Amino acid sequence: MYKEKYFEELKKEFNSEDEIVTEIVNLEAILNLPKGTEYFISDIHGEYDGLNHILKTGAGIIREKINDCFPEMNETEKNELNFTVAYPKYALEKRQLEQDAEELTQWYFGMITRMIGLTQFCASKYSRSKVRKSLPPKYAYIIEELLYVEGSPKNKQKYYEQIISKIIELDRAQDLIQSLAGTIQKMVIDHIHIVGDVFDRGRKSNQVLELLEHAHSLDFQWGNHDVLWLGGYAGSQACIATLFRIATRYGYIYDLEREYGINLRALFTFATQHYQANPAFYPKAGDFDQNNLDLLSQVHQALTIIQFKLEGQVIKRQPEFQMDDRLFLDEVQQGKIQLGDQEYPLENGCFQMVDADHPYELTKEEQEVIDSLSYSFRHSPKIKVHVNFILEKGSMYLIYNNNLLYHGCIPLTEDGDFDQFEYHGQKYAGKDLLTFFERHIRAGAAKKTSDEDDDTDLMWYCWIGKKSPLFGRTAMTTFERYFIADSATHKEGDNPYFKLRDRLSTAHYILRKFGLDERNSYIINGHTPVKVSEGESPIKGGGQIIVIDGGLSKAYQKSTGIAGYTLINNSYGFQIVTHMPFQGIDDLYESQTQSTSLKRIIDRDLPRRNIADTTIGTELKRQVDDLKYLLETDGISH
Repeated sequence: MYKEKYFEELKKEFNSEDEIVTEIVNLEAILNLPKGTEYFISDIHGEYDGLNHILKTGAGIIREKINDCFPEMNETEKNELNFTVAYPKYALEKRQLEQDAEELTQWYFGMITRMIGLTQFCASKYSRSKVRKSLPPKYAYIIEELLYVEGSPKNKQKYYEQIISKIIELDRAQDLIQSLAGTIQKMVIDHIHIVGDVFDRGRKSNQVLELLEHAHSLDFQWGNHDVLWLGGYAGSQACIATLFRIATRYGYIYDLEREYGINLRALFTFATQHYQANPAFYPKAGDFDQNNLDLLSQVHQALTIIQFKLEGQVIKRQPEFQMDDRLFLDEVQQGKIQLGDQEYPLENGCFQMVDADHPYELTKEEQEVIDSLSYSFRHSPKIKVHVNFILEKGSMYLIYNNNLLYHGCIPLTEDGDFDQFEYHGQKYAGKDLLTFFERHIRAGAAKKTSDEDDDTDLMWYCWIGKKSPLFGRTAMTTFERYFIADSATHKEGDNPYFKLRDRLSTAHYILRKFGLDERNSYIINGHTPVKVSEGESPIKGGGQIIVIDGGLSKAYQKSTGIAGYTLINNSYGFQIVTHMPFQGIDDLYESQTQSTSLKRIIDRDLPRRNIADTTIGTELKRQVDDLKYLLETDGISH
């Protein structure tokens, strides 16, 4: 019945057999084009400037295209073209300041000519229809005329020169250059995979989401920080307290107030009434005067205690989480705490709001604070837009072009088998575990009430639980880092996955269990910063697991020694780009150099892959089969 309805709808799209034939020819031709270029980026953590630079420069690929397209150009000319494509508005403003009208006209003419040539070079792997769709509508006709030359260009040289000259004469050169720059950027990146964690630590998560929302083709694998925000939106007050504590710790809580319209009045009033300034709780980032440092330290303490109380409530109502070892507030009034066989004194104490008899019970004022933050967060129009975007584009894992993408880990036992998480009498492991959590995340985010339940508690567990595929550690030692001086207690034990993923057998085991060809598939993984400065390689699992968290977040760059990775997969295979810290457009303009280095990570020769070999190709083949069936059944009137 469904199939019949489907073909009835399909018939309505085509008025004749000729139209069906034309579409079959078109689709089968597309299948033989080279596959598009995929970009894999993870752990952005609010670093808008770094991400924006990666996308504008194609992670260095635009510079490579310029090398191939214009081998006769010198390095200065290539660098200028590369910068103009990435930052056209800035480049144009600089040119206006540095050149007179005649020089500017010549520069416009030369730059438009080169950008047309580069656009033509980048467009060579796409169908004309796809190129047309990527062009800015207001200049589509003009650019197409300049792109597609019939016969020798000399035959129409004056024609093309006249088009460009007239554009300059009509004062549209700057607008055209900016439009061409955007077109080139779009053509270089066919599809973007965000392998988790856009939120927290950096102060520009809002700008990051707005940038990604404008991507023409994108998917999203959720990270633990993303699910923390999803949990807050779903009504988990433990998630709400945690994300605001992190915002205060990293100095961007005012940005949340400004960008998302969060009402912080109740929080700040409560914090100043009950906590004293404490340098141990000063923000780790941000430029603040002394008054703000003291104020934020009071807010930081208040949120920390509220968080530990709310987490304790979740742990007590969810015994299957097996997290009783994280219940610390019972002991804090003694000024010391027992961890395993050893006792530790507590420092930086701020436990005056903890009732010894009911340590996990919020005071009336604390409840008012968290209720106010929850309401403001959940009713922010912009947060609603961002959450819906992440839910629409996202998932716990993705199989795309025969590769497996996930953020954190697949929890394993020491023996290398899938570890099991038991909940309400059911056991979940491997692929089923990720599916289980995704189901509850979507159910939680879809709720219309603020009541906490299994869905919201499981979203919090995704953030912090030892068998969470998004966390993958034995414990999150937030309490120890705040209140215990001994750094040995700060270590967070890893799931065996992070040791076993160095083995080819582990990669093959996971790929097989997810239904993939272990010989020709790869696992793309984020979450754990690769410590390049200590000699760690992002390539693991015998070359079939690629870890792409290289420290785009400034918080990790001291340990990684770099500023992130971009993994690129084009029709020839994989490349990985190493990024250096982005110092700003002014420095980039002055130096006119690249801040990336490119390394091919698949050394063996592989046949060039076409669209027919991709996930999109599979769908196009299905469409071709359906159209051929429709043609054979003679279901279209003549």
